[in-house]
Amino acid sequence: MLSSLCMVTAAQAQTIVRIGHVAPVSGAQAHYGRDNENGARMAIDELNAQGVEIGGKKVKFELVAEDDAADPKQGTAAAQKLCDAKVNGVVGHLNSGTTIPAAKIYSQCGLPMVTPSATNPDLTTLGYKNVYRLLANDKALGAGLAQYAAKTLKLKKVAIIDDRTAYGQGVAGVFRQTAKELGLEVVSEQYTNDKAVDFMSILTSIKSKKPDGIFFGGMDPQAGPMLRQMQQLGLTKAHLFGGDGICTDKLIELSSGAKTLGNVVCAVGAASLDKLPGGKAWRAKYDAKFPKQFQVYSPYTYDATMLLVDAMKRAGSADPKVYAPKLAATDYTGITARVQFEANGERKTPSMTLFAYKDGKKVELN
Repeated sequence: MLSSLCMVTAAQAQTIVRIGHVAPVSGAQAHYGRDNENGARMAIDELNAQGVEIGGKKVKFELVAEDDAADPKQGTAAAQKLCDAKVNGVVGHLNSGTTIPAAKIYSQCGLPMVTPSATNPDLTTLGYKNVYRLLANDKALGAGLAQYAAKTLKLKKVAIIDDRTAYGQGVAGVFRQTAKELGLEVVSEQYTNDKAVDFMSILTSIKSKKPDGIFFGGMDPQAGPMLRQMQQLGLTKAHLFGGDGICTDKLIELSSGAKTLGNVVCAVGAASLDKLPGGKAWRAKYDAKFPKQFQVYSPYTYDATMLLVDAMKRAGSADPKVYAPKLAATDYTGITARVQFEANGERKTPSMTLFAYKDGKKVELN
C-alpha cells in the first residue's frame, strides 16, 4: 500500500508539458504532414526517455497534434484550438498559406511558434515577436534556382506556373525577378491551384513558346502529374524547376515512371542531411521508427521541438511568457546544425541545397 502511494505521489509531482504540432495529415499533402509529425514525435519520445527536468521538476512531454489539411481556415481553427488548450509551444505549420494566418492567432495568445517548413518571406515581416523559421526562405530558394538555370545550365527562355498559394506565388515571384535580372526571358506565366491534376491546356500553351525550362511554384501532388503530362506532350527536354514543395521522395512515385523526372531541379532551404553531423545516424533511426515515410522536413520538426524545450530548460520554466525571451536568444546545435535567430525570427546563415533525380533517386547537385 505504501509503495502504491509513493507511485501516485511521484506521478502527481511530474509536470506535463504539451507541445502543439500542426500540419496536413489528411488530403493530398498528407505525406508531408505525417513526416513532419513523425519528427516531432521522435523528439518527444527521446525527451521523455531522457528524464528532462525544467526548473528542478521532472517533466513529461506530450504532443498535441492537429490537422490543418493545408487549408488556411482549418489552419486558423487549429491554432485557436491550441491556444484554448494552453499548450506550451507550437511546432508548425507546414504550409505558408496556413502558417501566416495562424501566426496572428499565436501572437494574440502569446504562444511561441517555430515553423520547420513555411518559406514565404512575408511570415517574418509581420512584426510578430513569437514567430521563428528554421530554414531558408523563398528568397534563397527562388534565386538559387534561377541562378542555376542561367549560370550553370545556360538556359535562355523559361516559363512559370504557380498554384496561387502563399508558398507557390512567393517562390515563383522570386524566381521570376531573379531570372529577369540574369537575362533569362520569361516567355509565359500561367496559374493553377493546389488541387489541380490536369495541366494539359497550360502545358500546351507553354509548349508553343519553346522554353528551355519551366518553373513550378507548388507542391508534389501537382508536380507529379505535370511531369507525366510534359512527357505526353513531348516537353521532354525542358527542365522542371521547383522549391522544396516538389523536392520529395514522393515525387518519384507521383511521376509514375515519367522520364521527365530526370529533368527536375529542386531546392531545399537546408543542408543535405547526409552532410550534417549525425544526419545519417538520425535518418537511420527515423527510418527504423517510420519506414518509408521520410520526405523533407522531419529533421526540422525534430529540432524545432528540441529547441523549444532547450529554451524552457534555460528559463527554468515551460510558461511561454517566461521562456519566450530565451527562445529568441537560442544557440542550439541539433540535427540541422547550429540554430540561431535573427531579430525578426529568421534563422541565421541558413543553407540551401539543390537536388535532381537520377535513376529514380533524389541526389544532391551541390
